[in-house]
Amino acid sequence: MSLILFAFVVRVRDGLPLSASTDFEHNRELQERKQQLRTVSKALARFPDRGTVKGQELNIYFVSSEGVSYMTVCHCSLPVAKAFCFLEDLRWEFTACFNSTVVALANRPYPFLEFDTTIQKLKQQYNQSGGPALEVTLAEVQEDLRIHPPQVIDLDEVELTNGIANGHMEQGPGSGQNVRLEPVTAPGILSLVLNIMCASLNIIRGVHLIEYTFQDDYEGMWNVVAFLLAFVCCVLQCHLYLFHSSLKKHKSFTLLSVIVLCNLYLLGLRNAWQLVFHISVASLSTFLILTRKLQDRTNDCGV
Repeated sequence: MSLILFAFVVRVRDGLPLSASTDFEHNRELQERKQQLRTVSKALARFPDRGTVKGQELNIYFVSSEGVSYMTVCHCSLPVAKAFCFLEDLRWEFTACFNSTVVALANRPYPFLEFDTTIQKLKQQYNQSGGPALEVTLAEVQEDLRIHPPQVIDLDEVELTNGIANGHMEQGPGSGQNVRLEPVTAPGILSLVLNIMCASLNIIRGVHLIEYTFQDDYEGMWNVVAFLLAFVCCVLQCHLYLFHSSLKKHKSFTLLSVIVLCNLYLLGLRNAWQLVFHISVASLSTFLILTRKLQDRTNDCGV
């Protein structure tokens, strides 16, 4: 099984793709990692020289040097040090073939596609032999990584700063990309309907309680607050599902926690089945928010 699946060379200042390895594998996670890799490539100027994006089975690693970044998608079983050894070898091969002036003057995507042959040879060397020929090189990289570990990249922040708003990304010059959220699914429509229903029940009960709160000298004010807060969280869950947002994971779990706490506080005003219904709807919405991903419509120029 190949451990190094894809390699990508990009100009740091504007994310222009310079070269890439030919893709012979088409599993879903690899395509998602390639999409994320291109997203990260547009924000490389903000990152340190080394970084990583963690995935389920595939990770992204990159090294930037002299205005060019070398990026790869590797299986998680490949040691981190070997992944960065591969990137260092890739950097050395690329700089031996193309000088900084040629790179700076490039004005179209993938101007150095012929470098794919070198990338494939290097990938084959690592996938078959398991790493670099010189163990001292691996040891040096391991020590360097121990002292200066690569930065772990938060994709939510990267996507926001790249211009994503309301589920869309503006198309950058020369990028050839248009990124948007995946289409709303049937379970997504169901969760929106249920969330609107829960929000309606919360606001109706909350407004109804306000009248009695004024009559009873504000004794039930916290019940009103709990109903109204749950209403706001239901509306925000709908917004998070429909539109892209930075720190989506943190926000969705925060909203779920608040809804659970509000419903537990209202235990005396709702029976157990009502509590289960409201919490289940909030949990379903949270799951769908986290699993609705970005889709990428891109012209890969055959790579």
